[in-house]
Parts: sequence; structure tokens; C-alpha cells
Amino acid sequence: MLPNEPHLEIWARKPSSRSTRPPLLFVHGGYTDGWCWTRHFLGWFAERGWPAYALSLRGHGGSDGAELLFASGLDDYAGDVERVAGSLADPPILVGHSMGAAVVERMIATHPRRGAVLLAPVPPTGLATIAARLAFERPDALAHMMQLDPSRLSASVLAALRPFYFSDRVDRTILDEVSGHLSAESPRAILDLSLRLHWVKPERNGTPLVVIGAQDDRICTPSDVRATARHHGVDAVILPGLAHMLMLEPEWESVAEAIAARLPAR
Repeated sequence: MLPNEPHLEIWARKPSSRSTRPPLLFVHGGYTDGWCWTRHFLGWFAERGWPAYALSLRGHGGSDGAELLFASGLDDYAGDVERVAGSLADPPILVGHSMGAAVVERMIATHPRRGAVLLAPVPPTGLATIAARLAFERPDALAHMMQLDPSRLSASVLAALRPFYFSDRVDRTILDEVSGHLSAESPRAILDLSLRLHWVKPERNGTPLVVIGAQDDRICTPSDVRATARHHGVDAVILPGLAHMLMLEPEWESVAEAIAARLPAR
């Protein structure tokens, strides 16, 4: 593993009054940063009594580590989450999206956690099946994903990627904001995701687990999400009318409500 990064970007929203509900720590997916949770989720959960936190993994957003991003693997990302979790007053429930869900899975495989939520998780077969499907459907989109350079975004690149991440109902202002938070992803982390069956343990050490997917997700499809749920011995929740970046969809609140309804009480 790489050394700890001295600075990780953290967002926090706390309840306005004293609450006994456990904190939530949100972990973003690949090619973006912790900003994706700030537009809706952190405030929504804080207003309902959950102290809500999100981080940017090393080399993403405002966190340090860009110079070693190419060598950063999922264990390094998990170390980032462990550091932030350990800084909180109480152990958090972990909420991971896509690649972030894989980071959370890596953590629950090591020892029991207070609770975990996997949103649009990469399936146990890894990225290979996703890449094969994308290569068949839209080889141009796959090429853009694999060679994403945030400093050289063009209208054609964004047009190719949009249908795989967002529904056509997402407001243009959100898409403009998202483009400012796109980042390169670590090839080491991509390799780890491609070899998922070699490291994901079926046991979850008694951690209460929720697995949620989006009906219209073209990256981590409902079948992928159900495969992850079966892998952990739980049932998947599939929400209609949402694409991969479900926390930024117009119907984002249905995702927040599905999470809240299934969170451990303490």
C-alpha cells in the first residue's frame, strides 16, 4: 500500500439538533469526487438526524495524491476511508457508489462494520463483463471512459458518455457542474476492479448490508446489482427511472428514502 495522504477533502453536514442516529460516510465512484454527494444527499440526511460526511479519495477532487494516482489501488482508497471513518466521533455506516461500493466491500470483508450500503455496485465478475457489454453497445463510449482526460473534454466526449451515466431528464446545469468534477482514474484501481473475483470474500462479517441499483443503469445493470446482492446473501432493491449517477437524477430522493428506510437503527 502507498503511504497515507496528508490531506483528504471532506464535506460534512450535521443535524441542527442533537441526534442519536449514527453518522453516514459516503464514498464516490470512479472518475469523479466527493462533490457528487453534496448537491442533495448530505443535506437530506442531516435534516433527518444523520450526521453526513463525504470524502474525495486520494488523487480526486481537492485531495492530495494526484502525483501517485496511477499507482493507487482499492486498498489505498480503503485506507483513505478508514482514516476519515476513524476521525469521526462514532463509527459510521458506509455508503459506496460503483467503484466506491467495491471499496466498501473491501472494508466489510476485513472486519464487521456498523452497516453498509452498496449503490450501483460493480458485479462479482468485475469490469470485464461491463467492458464487453459497452464495447458491443458503444465502443466509442468505452474508449472515452478508458482514456478520459478531464483537461481535454469536448462536446463529443460528453455526448458519448452521458447516456451511460445520466438519464435524459437530468438538468443541464447539473451536467455542467459534473464536467468540472470529472477526473482521471487510477489504472491500478481499474485492474483491481477487473480482478474482483480474486479478492471479494463472500462473508460480510455480520455487517448489515443494503444493495441498491437503478433500473435504467447501463453500466452496472440491474442484473449486475442482483449478482452482487446474491454474492452477499441479501436481496437487491432496484429503483425505477434512474441511471448510474442515481444521486444526481431528478428522482434522487427515492434513492435517499430507500437508504433511510433500511439503515440500522443504531
